[in-house]
Amino acid sequence: MALRSLKAVLVDLSGTLHIEDAAVPGAQEALTRLRQSPVAVKFVTNTTKECKRTLFERLRRLNFDLQEREIFTSLTAARNLLEQRAVRPLLLVEDSAREDFTGLETSDPNAVVIGLAPDHFNYQTLNKAFRLILDGAPLIAIHKARYYKRKDGLALGPGPFVTGLEYATDTQATVVGKPEKAFFLEALRDLNCSPEEAVMIGDDARDDVGGAQNAGMLGILVKTGKYRPGDEGKINPPPHLTCDSFPDAVNHILEHLLGSKQSEN
Repeated sequence: MALRSLKAVLVDLSGTLHIEDAAVPGAQEALTRLRQSPVAVKFVTNTTKECKRTLFERLRRLNFDLQEREIFTSLTAARNLLEQRAVRPLLLVEDSAREDFTGLETSDPNAVVIGLAPDHFNYQTLNKAFRLILDGAPLIAIHKARYYKRKDGLALGPGPFVTGLEYATDTQATVVGKPEKAFFLEALRDLNCSPEEAVMIGDDARDDVGGAQNAGMLGILVKTGKYRPGDEGKINPPPHLTCDSFPDAVNHILEHLLGSKQSEN
């Protein structure tokens, strides 16, 4: 697939630029080089462990060159959906993520919202969600990732818990984050850019790369974060490119997708 002209690069955060409080080696300098090219850069994340402000502050401490307004999170997309539907959510998210839902009415809930919430994934809370859904409350999944990468290894994501509630209640969740096409289109909306003019870089073959390519973008898979050998074979079409890390992805974009003079030398 050939791009008409590259206007935007969407970049995943956790597992691609950083893992918790450690940056992927060379990622800061690579981001600086990408910003010197004539493309818009936006950061798209399914991270639900913390609010956007905390996430931004973490990245600034790691010396990444970005603005808070450049981060588009699945928490933002979830809040937008809750406001559109005018529902009162039972929020199964970490306390650190609740800031992004400030001002929403949550008493007497009539909807269930699930993100990554290890401290709340206990029988009592999940059973409360189960009963609400049986009574007709919609189930809204901020995303359905199977697992993610922590410093101490891979860890369960919200997907298994969402799927358990779907199974128990015989319902389907509405998913708002990656890999949903609407999420990627919303991220591109203020960049004046079509999907065919954009590239996504991420460590999750299904949610980052597969989702982006289903939306019409090119996807570059990096072998950091949650990547496991063979992941590139789990999606069809396969990634536009699989490379070792974010700096390699930036090199490919600058040399091959922007037609820069570097490729003529």
